[in-house]
This record gives sequence, structure tokens and C-alpha cells, in this order.
Amino acid sequence: MDPMRRDEEYGLGGSSEIVDADKIGAEDDAFAIPPKNAPTERLRRWRGLSEGWYDGGSIAFAVILVILVTAISDYKQSLQFQHLNEEKRNIHLEVIRGGRRIEVSIYDIVVGDILPLKIGDQVPADGILVSGLSLAIDESSMTGEAKIVHKDQKAPFLMSGCKVSDGYGTMLVTAVGINTEWGLLMANISEDNGEETPLQVRLNGLATLIGTVGLSVAVAVLVVLMSRYFTGHTKNPDGTIQFLKGQTSASAAFDGAVKILTIAVTIVVVAVPEGLPLAVTLTLAYSMRKMMADKALVRRLSACETMGSATTICSDKTGTLTLNQMTVVEALVGGMNSQSLDNCDTLSKSLVSLLIEGIAQNTTGNVFEPEDGGIVEVTGSPTEKAILSWGIKLGMKFDLVRKSSSILHAVPFNSEKKRGGVAINLADSTVHVHWKGAAELILAACTRWIDIDGSIQMLNPEKACLILLIPSTNIWLTSLIIQVDEFKKSIEIMAAKSLRCVAFAYKMYDHDRVPEVDKRGDWKLPEDELVMLAIVGIKDPCRPGVREAVTLCTSAGVKVRMVTGDNIETAKAIAMECGILDPTSALSESSIIEGREFRVLSESARQAIADKICVMGRSSPNDKLLLVQALRKKGHVVAVTGDGTNDAPALHEADIGLSMGIQGTEVAKESSDIIILDDNFASVVKVVRWGRSVYANIQKFIQFQLTVNIAALIINVVAAVSTGDVPLNAVQLLWVNLIMDTLGALALATEPPTNELMKRSPVGRREPLVTNIMWRNIIVQALYQVGILLIFNFAGKNILHLLKDDPAHAEKVKTTFVFNTFVFCQVLIIEFLGKFTSTVRLNWKLWLVSIVIALVSWPLAVIGKLIPVPEIPLAVYFSSICCSRRSQ
Repeated sequence: MDPMRRDEEYGLGGSSEIVDADKIGAEDDAFAIPPKNAPTERLRRWRGLSEGWYDGGSIAFAVILVILVTAISDYKQSLQFQHLNEEKRNIHLEVIRGGRRIEVSIYDIVVGDILPLKIGDQVPADGILVSGLSLAIDESSMTGEAKIVHKDQKAPFLMSGCKVSDGYGTMLVTAVGINTEWGLLMANISEDNGEETPLQVRLNGLATLIGTVGLSVAVAVLVVLMSRYFTGHTKNPDGTIQFLKGQTSASAAFDGAVKILTIAVTIVVVAVPEGLPLAVTLTLAYSMRKMMADKALVRRLSACETMGSATTICSDKTGTLTLNQMTVVEALVGGMNSQSLDNCDTLSKSLVSLLIEGIAQNTTGNVFEPEDGGIVEVTGSPTEKAILSWGIKLGMKFDLVRKSSSILHAVPFNSEKKRGGVAINLADSTVHVHWKGAAELILAACTRWIDIDGSIQMLNPEKACLILLIPSTNIWLTSLIIQVDEFKKSIEIMAAKSLRCVAFAYKMYDHDRVPEVDKRGDWKLPEDELVMLAIVGIKDPCRPGVREAVTLCTSAGVKVRMVTGDNIETAKAIAMECGILDPTSALSESSIIEGREFRVLSESARQAIADKICVMGRSSPNDKLLLVQALRKKGHVVAVTGDGTNDAPALHEADIGLSMGIQGTEVAKESSDIIILDDNFASVVKVVRWGRSVYANIQKFIQFQLTVNIAALIINVVAAVSTGDVPLNAVQLLWVNLIMDTLGALALATEPPTNELMKRSPVGRREPLVTNIMWRNIIVQALYQVGILLIFNFAGKNILHLLKDDPAHAEKVKTTFVFNTFVFCQVLIIEFLGKFTSTVRLNWKLWLVSIVIALVSWPLAVIGKLIPVPEIPLAVYFSSICCSRRSQ
């Protein structure tokens, strides 16, 4: 627009007439639109009042918007945590109602329910012990005393929240929910889940560093600009000096100083990465919600990030790598080997009776037979269900067998001894002690076995050596040793087929030697000179997709190790089936090891061999703990899966503890960071992918944010020091941070994980958040943007052919072009928010130039990737150079 035409339009040229202020009348109102012939000072005052609120109003709106978005996001995150906690506490357990076991939610337990309890369970309600054997409760959570309390008829009261440390029993529920002792205690306690994760700590450190740099630069710019302004070195767009000592009014000088202060504030706005906290919150909250859909309940936020850095996973076998749907598929009874041996017609009645007696009494499971002849319901652990189902096929009538004898004492099965026993009193006062457990351990305790016809045969080779003194028994000795080898060979054959081998044995016991009722708590059942009844092979097939998941982990640099209590041959077979062991490659002796061999090694020897271990069989929970400790000392980031109470130390020691949601005990879940809701190893791999995705998405956003902030900071600082003004003002940059950063955070936070992430190596413990590759990309893009935009800032009027235009209008066009090129995608701001952001509309030629300049950044990014970067972090690299120079 021609300057003279614009001045005439506003009464500033073409006439010397001055209008008396008294004649204006009602139009004297400062907010009234002035007439065309209004004085210049009056016009400027009207513009200041009508348009001056743009900057302050926009900044206030931006601040309020950020506060609202952050508050809403934090509120939703807290609701999500609340939902996750409710899901975590929504435990499903078995109760006895109407004589049958049914599964209910912990929230659906009512007074009068009968609850079975076993090792590792958490008592879900207050109640009274109905019956139990060797039941011991850890009441430290309620009493504060680390003491295990034995429960019997003299001390029958059970409190909610306590944990079963030994034995088993049943309880009658007397109080639930808030009415329990635990509920009264927890009523006034709230769980704080607002923990700050390690990644958030590092991000806050980065943001603090950037903010400190920005504030320092802003102060320096403020000093320089104030000095320039008050010494008369700052000029208007038309070339006139802004401040003349003795001529410029105090109000004009104050306005100039405020403008300089605004520029300094703009520098701070440029430097501070306002979008980082929001990006982290969005990424973690989104990832946690999506991980729920992938059957992973995150209990601690830090696990999301740490899991992406995992270098090894120590996994259980049963239920994690396998389906945990066990079935007896092979049996050795009476010296006869058969596929499950459903038909017992060929066996003696005495042998079948003893076998059924041991199955029915030495168990924590239950069999419910409907009176209407419906489907028989078998409950208990997977192994117990498999054995009870086999007993039914042998003709077992569970309730009749249980009623025909009474239990005197029981030793519950645990993972340390790998066997469990029970002493029962028959109707004729005969006492039988039945044992069930790992086949090779039970076999080692047996001296005899029952043949198919019911006759008892000698089994122990040591006793055979005594018979060797009689010459006529030489042939019998040879036959005896063959029998021992036959049993061992049968176990090895079953184990080689990936079957879990469980043996049954019993012993007659003198009734007079049974302790009194009040002394049976310390009674140790006899474990020697047992009579072998049967050995069964239980099949637990691998889960579908496990082999592919293990292969994916291996390609991602995450080594999967199997730690199981099973026979070493069974463990080896399952490991090969799952892909943990390669059957075509030679296996070193140290890659497969038994727990007892590992635990006797010295600490240094364990560390030396830990890296090579792929399979550990016959391991105890303490062996798993020792392995985890050795791997961590070797520098590994270790993830551990576990489901038992005794797994709690290893879960706690690991970098990431993953408990099983179905078979996992409450102690294991409380010790873990993530709960795998479907007990599936494939879900563990999904957690690894999500962990890597979280880290990668945040790194992408940091690269994007730093490129924008560094480029804008350099442009504004150089322009401010050179000309006394900035091309990118505070309002523009606030809107850039709000819109550009928020949309960028949303786009990156919601980017789902891909298998490409699993082709990368795990992130190291000490790897910097901003890697060398990220710095290279940031520097290449920032230098390009700074170079181009500074050229247009200083020579833009000439390049854009604006020299003949009005100086003020030309300056606006130039700064608009710089802003448009800087954030090309913000079209709506430039087209429709010109007043607020101090921009004007651009013609199609300038739009085209902006597009071309923006498009150049794409091939530039490709070329930048060809630039090699050092492998060691830049900070370490430069510090080593400085140290070497100092030493010289």
C-alpha cells in the first residue's frame, strides 16, 4: 500500500486541519473508533488499547491451556492407575459353596464361604480355621513381627492380608471387605502411585539444563539490547533512532525497555522445551493402557522403560513356555509301561487300591461328582488335576476314599524338597505313609516295588550287595540291578519326551509310633525304605507361538534362559521344542546345568558360567536368585518370570520382575513390577517391544523438540543482538510449542511398536538419552534452518523484492515468511491469526518458496545419515580429549 494513501486514509496526510478535542464529544472515549482525521498520538493510543492485549491475552491463554491439558492428562492417568490397581486386586479364587468348588472374584466372597488355602496364598478375608495340616501363617503384615504362626484348633483365627507360608487348610469366612482387620487398617491409607521414573528423572535433568542455558542466554541478550537501546544504536524499520537522550519521552523509553524485556522472555520461551513433560505423560499412559490389551498389567511405571533395555529373560517353564494343561500320557505301574494305563484289569486289586489311596489323600485338589451324573469337576493345580483325572480313570471314587481313612499328618509339597507326603489312618488302625514327587528323588528313597500281581520285589542295589554273599543268589542280583536301571531308563525316556515324571510310593507304619495329636506338628514323616507304586509321565505342551517369540527375542539381542524345577532331560526337551536350545548345534556342558551344581560354585565361578547357561533344571528358587545376581553383576539387565511364593526374592532382585496372573501367588505378584495376565511367554515379548517403543518414541520427540528449540534460539539470539529485534516473537513460539509440540507428542506417543524395534540391540544401562546419531540429525537440520532463515532475516527484503514496499509492511512480510518457513505446517495460524501472531498473508510465490525450502530438509536428512558418528557418546569423547590435553 502507498504510504501517502494510507496516511490520507487515517487523516495523517493531505490536510493540515487539526480537530479540537472538545469538539469530539462522545468520541473522546478511548475505546471508540477514531475518525479518519484523528491526530497521530490519539490513533496510536487507540491502537495500543484495542490491540495491545493480543500478546498478554495470547500468553495467558497459552498458559491456561497448558495447565488444563496437563491437569486433565494427570487426572486421567491417576484414574488409569486406580483402574489398574482395581484390576490387580480383583483376584479370582476358589470357594466351596453347596459342596462344590467354584471360582469367584475376591469381591464376591461372602460370610459363610469355605475357602481352601495353600502355600503362597494370601488370606482374602477374616475367618476361622475349619481343618488344616501344618498350616503356618505369616502375620508380619498385620502384627509387624517377623514370626510365622502355626494355626490349629487352639489358634484358629485367620486375618485378611496375611500370607500362607506352609501347609494347607480350609477356613470359614467371618468378615469381608472393610469389616476385616486388614480393611480397617487400610481404610486410612492411600497408595501413592505418582512415582517418578528413571527416564523422567533424566528428562527433567535435560529440561533443566536447557532451561538454564536459555535463561543465561536471555539475560545476556537483555544486557546487550538494553545497552544498544540506551546508547542510541537501536533503529526503527525506517532507519530512525529509537532512543535519543533528552528527546525521547519517559513513556516511550519505558515502552522500548518493555519491548526488550519481551524479547528476552521470547528467548526463554524458545529455549524451554514445554512439550517434554506432556510427551512423557502421554507416551507412558498410552503405552500402559495398550499393554493391558496385550495382557500385561504394569504395577510400576519404571518397568515400562526398563523392560526395553532387558538383555536376558530368565523364564519359568510350566505355564509360561507351556500351556499348563497337564495330562498323564504315560505310566509305569507294576513293571508294565503303558500309554496312561487307563485299563487296570491286569493289575492286582491291592496295587490299585494303594495307588488310588495315595492319589486321593495326598493332594490339595478336589473332585466334585454331581448327583445327577453330570460331568465330573476336577480342581486344583494343573499337576494335581492331571493326577486326579488319571485316578478317576483308574476307578477312583474320591469322596469314598477320603471318608474311608483319616489324615494324621501331612507334609505339603514345596519346590525345595520337590515332594509331599501324608500319613493316613485306615479303618483297621493301619497307618500308611504316602509320598508323591519328583520321580528320581522318590526312586532314590525306595528299596522295594510292587509287581503287577501285587507281590513286593526288592529294589535297592545296596541290599542286593548283601545277598551277593550267598552264591545261589547271583542270578537274582543281576536281575535286580537290571530292574533299577529299567526304572531309571523309563524316567529318562519319559523326560526325553518332555514329560514331567512324578512317582508314587508308600510305607507301612507302626500305629504305636504315631505321636499324640498335640505333638504331630513336629512329626517328620519317614522318607526312607519306601515301596514304589508307580511312575507317571505328564505332558504339558508348549504354548502356540512360543518358539516364534523366543526367536524374536534372540534376534533382538535378548537371550532367553529356562529355569525350572523339572528333570534336566525334561527341561532340555522342552527347551529344544521352544527354540531356547538349538538341537542342530553342539551344546556345551555349561549351557545345561542342574541347580545343585550351580549353587555349590563360588561367586566368581558362578559369574563366569552364568552367561553360558541356557537351561537350569532341578533348580530351587534360591538357585534362580543366585543366577539373577550373577547375571546382573555381569552387566545384564535381567527380567525374571515367576509364579511361586519362593520366586519372590528373584523377582525382587531382578531389574524387571514379571509374575503370572493366573498361576501366580499373591506374594509373587506383590514382588513383581509387571503381571502377565495370561501367563504366556509371548506376552513377555510384547512387554519388551512396548518398552523399546516407549524409549524410542520419547527419543524421537526429543530430537524433534531440540531441533526446533536450538534453531529458534540461535535465530532469535543472532537477530536480536544484530538488529535489536527478533523474527519469531513470544506468541508465535508459544503457539508453535502448544500446537506443534502437542501434535508431535500425540503422533509419537501413539506410534505402536513394530518388529523393527526387535532388530535393534538392547539399550545399555549408561547409554545417554540423546545419542550421537540424534545429535548428528539435530545439528544437520538446525544448521540448515538457521542458515536459510538468517539469510532471509538479514537480506529478505532484497531477496523477496520488498525494497519498494512500505518499510513496516515489508518487515512484517519478511518476518512472516521466516515464521512460515520455520513451521510450514501451521497454515491456519498464518492465514487466520495474523493480528495475534503479528503476521500477514503471503502471496502464492512466497508460499511456493516456503514449500521448496521445507522440502529440501527431506533429502538433507537422508544425506545427513551418511555422516559417520563416533560410537562412544560425544560427552565422553570430548571429556577424554580435554583430559588428554591437560595431561600433556
